[in-house]
Amino acid sequence: MSKKNFFLKYLKNIGKLINSLLEKNLNKLNLQNLIYLSKNNKIILTFVALFVIFLSYLLLPTFYNQSDISNKLQTELRNKLDLNFEFSNNIKYNFFPKPHFVIKNSTIFFDQKEISKIDKLKIFISFDNFFSFKKTQIKDLIIENANFNISKNNYNFFIKLLNKNFKYGKLLINNSNVFFKHSFEEVLFINKIFKIKYYYNIKETKNIFYSDSEIFNVPFSIKTFFNEDKSKIYSQINLDLLKLRIENELSLNNKKKIGKSEFYLKKIKRFVEYKIEENIFNFHIFDKIEDPNTTYKGQFNLKPFYGNIEGDLNEINLNHLFGSNPLIVELLKSEIFNSKNIDFKLNINAENVYNNVNFRNIYLKSKIQDGLIDTDMTKFQWRDFADFELFESLIFVKNGELVLDGKLKIYINDYNKVYKFLLTPKNYRNKIKNIDLNFTYNFDKKTAELKDIKIDNKINNAVNEILNNVILKKDDLQNKIYFKNLLNAAIKNYAG
Repeated sequence: MSKKNFFLKYLKNIGKLINSLLEKNLNKLNLQNLIYLSKNNKIILTFVALFVIFLSYLLLPTFYNQSDISNKLQTELRNKLDLNFEFSNNIKYNFFPKPHFVIKNSTIFFDQKEISKIDKLKIFISFDNFFSFKKTQIKDLIIENANFNISKNNYNFFIKLLNKNFKYGKLLINNSNVFFKHSFEEVLFINKIFKIKYYYNIKETKNIFYSDSEIFNVPFSIKTFFNEDKSKIYSQINLDLLKLRIENELSLNNKKKIGKSEFYLKKIKRFVEYKIEENIFNFHIFDKIEDPNTTYKGQFNLKPFYGNIEGDLNEINLNHLFGSNPLIVELLKSEIFNSKNIDFKLNINAENVYNNVNFRNIYLKSKIQDGLIDTDMTKFQWRDFADFELFESLIFVKNGELVLDGKLKIYINDYNKVYKFLLTPKNYRNKIKNIDLNFTYNFDKKTAELKDIKIDNKINNAVNEILNNVILKKDDLQNKIYFKNLLNAAIKNYAG
């Protein structure tokens, strides 16, 4: 349909409405309502005339040249956001609920490089002057179904936008994705955007960035803004699923960017101090007042990527690492650490395990190197009864499930105490020095497969059959009873 026919169609519809109103009133015409009809028709006709004029004004952009529209909008966006947009020829105009242009299949360029492909772009314009499109200004911008490609070369894209002027219009990004890529175009992880909003807060007199997103199946929200002289940037991150809130402050003035954060995890509060210099990120996590024995120190080198974290804890909560829907498990399942370009080490010493009095002196040692994730030389104690150590271990994804596979060596310090704890009958209490076995633990199913079990270097087939499939229960008490019964059954078969 041509622009002229489109406009005429609206005029014909208005004409039909006027005729209908006149016909209804003329059918009721008599001496008593003549004056009343005359007055009301004037009101109706005046209203209709104003409506036609207003509607005609709103429809003026349909007569603009497509090339002129494209050039004008691109120039306005470049001036407003310092971004270069490339449009397709598919530009449509709508005036409901507010005048705006809809553009299919557009592209954003940042620092002269393509950064995003957009499925649908909505550009809302001001009502001020439709008679001269050159004077028309962009108000709001809505980006829908876009894919952003972020790397170390353009990582500051979303922060730079926060410096732009949003006093007279906001920027929304809906239902989109951010692909964080390695320098070799390898996708490290994907951030799913439900909604991003850049807007100006009149009461606080500042621009605010707000985002509802999801990463590794964990939803989170971020609120970010600059201080008055833009020397610092403040952020608040909420991960409701993990009951975690992070408040962050980062100084931007010096080459060495200095920041501090506060972590709130349920009733736990931690402080973080960090420095960023070129490609190196150093941090220290602590709580000097309530838990002075807990401290982490670490460093990340981003080019090439290398990281290490050393931690000393009074108590370690394994539920934070491998509980239901944890971020760490989802990170491991995403297999982003399987890249040969990542070199990372994590060493944590803990005196006790949260909500478990049986295990202590935990030395968790893990590393990611050459695309492999292992926990070799991880050690822990079972009271003073026995020492445990992992060998030849690997964490990997099998059929979409996270699995730990390795060898376990158990050194029995006092076998009499072990039997006493398990309430093993005395006639089955044979002397045991050490136990070797291979195992596979499934984090999703919470099952363990124990095999090739050697007791003092001898294999017992009956013991292997009993302990082959261990299924953890949801309740700790059920687990204690289950393990005691299971181990006593194995001990009975071993003793003969």
